[in-house]
Amino acid sequence: MNVKQELYNQCLEFVENRLQSVQNTINEIQESLQSETKSSAGDKHETGRAMLQLEREKAGNQLAEIENTKQILFKVNTDKSMSKVGLGSVVYTTKANYYIAISAGEIKVGNEKFYAISANAPIGQLLAGKTTGSVITFREESFKITNVI
Repeated sequence: MNVKQELYNQCLEFVENRLQSVQNTINEIQESLQSETKSSAGDKHETGRAMLQLEREKAGNQLAEIENTKQILFKVNTDKSMSKVGLGSVVYTTKANYYIAISAGEIKVGNEKFYAISANAPIGQLLAGKTTGSVITFREESFKITNVI
C-alpha cells in the first residue's frame, strides 16, 4: 500500500465531505429564504431575511475556502518521492508523522498516525526544505526527522 496515496485519498475525502456539508447548508438557507419570501410579516420578516443573507454569505466564503484547499491538494504529486520536505511530503519524526498538504487533522493509515497539515501551518513552515536527520525545535521541544518520502 502506498502511504502517500492513501493519505492523499483521505485528505480528498475530508475536503469532499466539507464541501458537501457547506453545499447542504447553502441549500437549506436558499429554501429558508424562499419560504421567508412567501410569508411577509413586516420588520420581523426583514430581520429574518437579513440573517439568512448573512448565513448565505458566510457559507459562500466557506465554499471558496474549500475550493482553494482542493486546488492545493490537486498540486500534490503522490508518485514523486522527495528528499526535502515540501508540498506532498510524508515526514516521519521522532515525535509525530506529518503529511504536508492540507489541514485535515489526524489520519490513520494502517497502524500509523499522521497529521495532515498545511505547508503554511507553523510546523509546516519549520519542516519546509528540511531533510532526513534535521532536528526541529517547535514549542520548546526538539525532534528529529527520521525519514522523508
